[in-house]
Amino acid sequence: MIFVLGANGQLGQSLQKLGVQPIICDITDSAALHREFQTLSPGALIINAAAFTAVDLAEEDASRAFLVNQIGVKNIATACEEFDLGLIHISTDYVFDGENSTPYTEFDGVNPKSVYGKSKLAGEDILLEEFSNFVIIRTSWVYSEYRSNFLKTMLSLKDRDGLSVVFDQVGSPTYAGDLALAILAAAKKYGKIRGETFHYSNEGVCSWYDFAKEIFELSQVEMKITPIESRDYPQKASRPHFSVLNKKKIKQTLNIEIPHWKESLKLCLKNLS
Repeated sequence: MIFVLGANGQLGQSLQKLGVQPIICDITDSAALHREFQTLSPGALIINAAAFTAVDLAEEDASRAFLVNQIGVKNIATACEEFDLGLIHISTDYVFDGENSTPYTEFDGVNPKSVYGKSKLAGEDILLEEFSNFVIIRTSWVYSEYRSNFLKTMLSLKDRDGLSVVFDQVGSPTYAGDLALAILAAAKKYGKIRGETFHYSNEGVCSWYDFAKEIFELSQVEMKITPIESRDYPQKASRPHFSVLNKKKIKQTLNIEIPHWKESLKLCLKNLS
């Protein structure tokens, strides 16, 4: 059996659509996790999609970000170890500084620039240093039919006369439905890939400006979009300017094909309508 923590989030809901069972539990409460996990059969698999993901808020509340993204991960891994459960942990492109000019591999050096990135890296480090029964999958720019995300924000602004969107941050939008399928592919090979880190996003590269343009064009909405620099849209947390992940390892290891982001965006918009 496969279970997901963070069941109410974008990825959690996408996984449930594929038959994964939700576990509703506060990952910062180790006793509660132990109570939940002791009811599961040995060999079951836990997907940790629970995280403190409010990137700007993390700058103001670092203790909360680290409590969830570091201590929460340790609590999960400890309980998994005790009850002989596997763990697939979801991480982020924010562990990198975004200063590369070629896609980041799993072996590139990490250098997070935000509290969110540092807290997510701290969670990865605990797994790597203290445990062996886990798989880490890093992803980027996640959107879906569920919860709040860039796609739904853009659609909510469709009645405006125009929008300004940053063009100097580049990455690969990731449809949570595709990520969920990749995670289940990893689950099937879990025994062979334990201890490994993988990168997953959709194929193709774009800026937030390009992403916004495609959203409105596919939605057949007339929208004047002005490209701006990140410095013209100041935010509390530093964003990586280059978030492109190299996916060669996951494609070869799991023998999967990854859809282009434009194709997955069409699918998501179709599901939304």
